[in-house]
Amino acid sequence: MLRDVQKALKGEVVMSEDLEVLATSLFNNQVPGAFAKVGPLSLKPLSSWITDLNDRLDFINRWIEKGKPPAYWISGFFFP
Repeated sequence: MLRDVQKALKGEVVMSEDLEVLATSLFNNQVPGAFAKVGPLSLKPLSSWITDLNDRLDFINRWIEKGKPPAYWISGFFFP
């Protein structure tokens, strides 16, 4: 989707309504609906949401690579 937005902004493809909504969300530092459907729930702006998502992925990857941690980051599993 992001590549399609880039192409649409360059004029290489037609800007559809979905691409326009995505581009507007990105420009306004809001989490696009398409991202929110498959990512963690959050009220944070897009930049903080991505940082939080990366932290969650790092936490899970460390768990996979090094085994069960001695303590859990509870909000890494869900949004309380």
